[in-house]
Amino acid sequence: MEALTNTSFNFPNQDGKYVGKVRDVYSISDKYLAMVVTDRISAFDVVLPKGIPYKGQVLNQTASLFLDKTSDIIPNWKIDSPDPMVTVGYKCRNIPVEFIVRGYLAGSAWRAYKSGVREICGIRLPEGMRQNEKFTEPILTPTTKAKIGTHDEDISGEDIVKRGILDKKTLERLSEASIALFKRGNEIASDHGLILVDTKYEFGEKDGNPVLIDEIHTPDSSRYYYSSDYMERFESGLEPRQLSKEFVREWLMDNGFSGQKGQRIPEMTPEKIEEISDRYIELYENVTGCKFLKAPYDNIGKRIEENVNGLLSKL
Repeated sequence: MEALTNTSFNFPNQDGKYVGKVRDVYSISDKYLAMVVTDRISAFDVVLPKGIPYKGQVLNQTASLFLDKTSDIIPNWKIDSPDPMVTVGYKCRNIPVEFIVRGYLAGSAWRAYKSGVREICGIRLPEGMRQNEKFTEPILTPTTKAKIGTHDEDISGEDIVKRGILDKKTLERLSEASIALFKRGNEIASDHGLILVDTKYEFGEKDGNPVLIDEIHTPDSSRYYYSSDYMERFESGLEPRQLSKEFVREWLMDNGFSGQKGQRIPEMTPEKIEEISDRYIELYENVTGCKFLKAPYDNIGKRIEENVNGLLSKL
């Protein structure tokens, strides 16, 4: 089976195309976006040479489900998902800040804390915390793209306003929405025996109002722990069992690749690709509580084109 790693559609009134690490985004009439979630997989800011069958479907259907389940908190960009690998929505003006919400001291926050840092994005962290420990309340640690270079940089809410990126009122609205989205995500995760550990949200502006854009609560953008044995493993000093893309990064690091210059990406054998595909499907079923139904890959380009054109003809 060939994974879908590249697309070259020409939809009616198409006026642009953006190719990201995973998504191919088509602009329609400068009003709509058709986001095709491919099977490309990235790690350490590098797109790996081979795609993972069903990964695009997993990400698209997970995000689509959670967009629907959170639309009462803040409007989002989605109009419909006409194909298992595509979401069509409104074109919005991007807000250049990622709102990262953390419920636990993990990942980059833990690495900073371990090195002696006690303030992240203007938030003072207490002494004596341990890796994977739960915060009293979720914290918001925004990042923004650096003007020089390709890496994101931490930024405080105060600096977001000072730099003129957002006004105070909009910042407060998006901060409140991010925390509310995170809490909703945790409520849903809890129903499936999971804990939403940390995640990121991106927002845009439509008709002068903020809206949620891109993906939400997917295994590529979020970290989940299994709740059944989290406390036992935490108290024993063991790493919690988790659901995220971290297993791909760990495999790469175990095989000598961490995105550094001169390092060679390990071979992705058919067996390894199948294993990763199966893990993504497992992630989907655990996170959403839904059975994953594999969409056929026969004539996939034609299928996507017909499904998207069918929806666009109604808009």
